[in-house]
Amino acid sequence: MKALIFAAGKGERMRPLTERTPKPLLPVGGKPLIVWHLEKLSAMGITDVVINIAWLAECFEPALGDGSRWGLRLHYSHEGTEPLETGGGMLHALGLLGDAPFLVVNGDIWTDYDFHRLPREPSGLAHLLMVNNPPQHPRGDFALDDNGLLQADGAAKLTYAGIGVYRTNILDHWRTIIGDAPGTEKFPPRFKIVPLLWAAMANGHVTGEYHAGAWADVGTPERLSELDRRLSAAAGAGTAP
Repeated sequence: MKALIFAAGKGERMRPLTERTPKPLLPVGGKPLIVWHLEKLSAMGITDVVINIAWLAECFEPALGDGSRWGLRLHYSHEGTEPLETGGGMLHALGLLGDAPFLVVNGDIWTDYDFHRLPREPSGLAHLLMVNNPPQHPRGDFALDDNGLLQADGAAKLTYAGIGVYRTNILDHWRTIIGDAPGTEKFPPRFKIVPLLWAAMANGHVTGEYHAGAWADVGTPERLSELDRRLSAAAGAGTAP
């Protein structure tokens, strides 16, 4: 199994910190955000990790190298000067990911979730990790039903944690599904993965699970500082964050 880390975004809400440093390389708890993920991926036995890059792309390889320090092989999927969004970025990286299901994790989140719990073979097109809605996203994203299926609508939506396992064929009909949605481009393909998830959910092809533990969307300098304080305090006390 391979993994894809989304790290191409500009981190505009994180400025001025991201004017010279990509958001996934910002330190928290004594190491860059992305390193927390690399350590988890290595611990679960994954050896090949694809990192999609665009904004300040030249910073990643000097900081992370070839991944050998974590027992990994890092592959960089360079999207050019403008990020291709989640769907376009995934499509662009397929040549490096291969045909098997792959793990996806957003480079700008932190969690204590154990990646070992993710299925290697999702029963449908995708399996997503869901968490409680944070204050900045109170309406959530998708509803998780009693059968473990995710729905686009529901009474009690949860927030997508930015962690999941995807099959490559979720992208098979992207042009038809995306259509002329605002903010998308077809050359080069630039689009979000959410409309493809909605389409798959309508056919019962997306499963999910709920994580009640720690999770943070590190989207602003304030949230980064809060997480850093929490991790540093936990390390000083010798306890779990």
